[in-house]
Amino acid sequence: MDYLDVNRANWNGRVPIHVASDFYDVEGFRAGRSPLRAFERDEVGDVTGRRLLHLQCHFGLDTLSWARLGAEVTGLDFSAAAIEQARAIAAECGIPAEFVTADVYDAVEVLGGATYDIVYTGLGALVWLGDLTGWARTVAALLKPGGFLYLAEFHPFADTLDDETGTTVTHDYFDVGPHVWEYPHTYTGSEILEHQTSVQFQHGLGEVVSAVAAAGLRVEFLREHDRTYFRRFATLVGGPEGFRLPEGAPRIPLLYSLRASAPA
Repeated sequence: MDYLDVNRANWNGRVPIHVASDFYDVEGFRAGRSPLRAFERDEVGDVTGRRLLHLQCHFGLDTLSWARLGAEVTGLDFSAAAIEQARAIAAECGIPAEFVTADVYDAVEVLGGATYDIVYTGLGALVWLGDLTGWARTVAALLKPGGFLYLAEFHPFADTLDDETGTTVTHDYFDVGPHVWEYPHTYTGSEILEHQTSVQFQHGLGEVVSAVAAAGLRVEFLREHDRTYFRRFATLVGGPEGFRLPEGAPRIPLLYSLRASAPA
């Protein structure tokens, strides 16, 4: 099985469903809403005039939100359907942005050796990558001297827990995969997908940090967060800063964020 082809077909089919969904709220974005999380904006800092590359950008709402904050943005995704939508939304909103269809591992070649002040990767991206060491090397090659990677991601520990309560370890933390999944739906609604197979990989925190360090980047911080942005477990309670376990319950990490800089 060529996992890239399988996942590309799966994600091409998700695009129109996601664009039309309340989950992504494209109309709200057009009206000025930003899907960026507050902690991401705080940890990345001022992006005014900085060149930012968003890897695995899907149809570009996060990418374009960084542009609204003043960055010169490029978004890259392997789904041609997603990139087509990203370009359309950028044009409708009058937001300057470049969008490129390519696999992450081809980014250096496809982007012609261009380098960036910031390489950004958002929630839910790393599970689609089979080679994390190669990904980190690609990121390092895309950074200007002194530039930095910023990664916000779902915490891999949460994926070891049972789906109902989030209190019992039921899955092997160290089972990287590949894991082949058959789901008729995407995460935004009940529409049936034409291509229902996907292939995912589970990357532990140690693997992520080691890959980044081996690529020559200096880790500035690794922060773990006790909230997430969807009801990962039925017991999670929603609030203004996302979903958390009920007050009084032992807290667990649900997200993490990492910033790592290239040598100046």
